[in-house]
Amino acid sequence: MKNIEKLVRPNIWALKPYSSARDEFVVDDEGNEQPLVFLDANENPLGSVGSNGANNRYPDPYQRKLKEALSALKNVAPENIFLGNGSDEAIDLLFRIFCTPGQDRVLVTPPTYGMYQVSADINHVAVDQVRLNEDFTLPVAQLLDTVGQHAYKLLILCNPNNPTGNAIASTAEFEQILQAFEGVVVVDEAYIDFADFASMTALIDRYPNLVVLQTFSKAWGLANLRLGMAFASAPIIDLLNKVKPPYNLNGVTQELGLQAVQNVAQKDAFVASIRAQRAWLYTQLPLFDFIEKIFPSQTNFILFRTQQPNELYNYLVQHQVIVRNRSTQPLCEGCLRVSVGAEAENKRFIELLKSWELL
Repeated sequence: MKNIEKLVRPNIWALKPYSSARDEFVVDDEGNEQPLVFLDANENPLGSVGSNGANNRYPDPYQRKLKEALSALKNVAPENIFLGNGSDEAIDLLFRIFCTPGQDRVLVTPPTYGMYQVSADINHVAVDQVRLNEDFTLPVAQLLDTVGQHAYKLLILCNPNNPTGNAIASTAEFEQILQAFEGVVVVDEAYIDFADFASMTALIDRYPNLVVLQTFSKAWGLANLRLGMAFASAPIIDLLNKVKPPYNLNGVTQELGLQAVQNVAQKDAFVASIRAQRAWLYTQLPLFDFIEKIFPSQTNFILFRTQQPNELYNYLVQHQVIVRNRSTQPLCEGCLRVSVGAEAENKRFIELLKSWELL
């Protein structure tokens, strides 16, 4: 059993969090003969400027209704759920909770999502790296050897991985790492809805040092809301709630998130459509001689290697089609990453590849 307290910065463990007005009184006016009169939070009682008048009250700081709905959907208890301003907020908070600036170290496995390095730099935390294998899988033996030599606070793994798109390891390998690692293992599952393997949220009851990140930005189509999820043992969730700003998730986001969770069928339809379009792109990309390799994907994007990545990228931009140039990332030399678009967008992308081939 991992001792979470020993991993936390002492000042964070001892921190007395700010107590907001909505902490001290939970809103529940059902069954009351008279409406509640809120004179505790110094809000504007007259309404809201430039809106429908429903935004003058502070939101629920713990997003209880949304967590209850997510609990039923994800089969995870509400006390094991944290909601934040995108997954990026949870990533930043984990650095602030567990890593003493200028002292602690974390481990990442490039090529991977760049925000891990940015959050580490912001929090003045050193980052060590164990590169993925040439096929973008996790070198488990090397990773275990590395974590056995250093007292890392966080190990951050992206699965399915961004920017490569693949599953980096099996569940058994992840469990092997969880058992061996003395710090907190963060598994970023931003693209899990598009994968053909299960989420690791089912393991949080067995591994108190596991944090699983997910998001509403991809499959749910709510990138503009900035709504992220973290699933973990209750002690870690309590720490995230302790350190976060009092009202980190606004009421509009909470309401729209709740509406989304109540319409899972539409999300599933989106996922099915995107997976079908992904399959179609896999039938088209091999037709081009200038594409040297197309990597397997469990996500809503495809990474491929081409002979002239910068020139092709600029050509697409000139024709109003924007992809991502990943050719400067480790092991991704010559690679572009294309998101799976709607049918018409994908056809436009392929037509431009055909015109590029004729130049």
